[in-house]
Amino acid sequence: MVKKKENKELTYSELLVKRNELKKKYMEFRFQKINGHVENPLLARTYRREIAALNTFIRQKELAGQTVAPALEKAAGQAKQEARHG
Repeated sequence: MVKKKENKELTYSELLVKRNELKKKYMEFRFQKINGHVENPLLARTYRREIAALNTFIRQKELAGQTVAPALEKAAGQAKQEARHG
């Protein structure tokens, strides 16, 4: 698990990228769990908690006005849609 200090020092765009990567890993983990190929089932909890922590830091930066250009936010939204649709 990543330390909170490390996440806090990341920029807004880095937080978005890291969150999207973790979401992909979590989805892959869930797929493996369904197929029965999981060595450590407690990783699901770790992934969810790390994603929640990143969401918290992202929201803090948004409230502080430290967001980036709308183009990057649009790209993040597209990545989110791709993750949903596979």
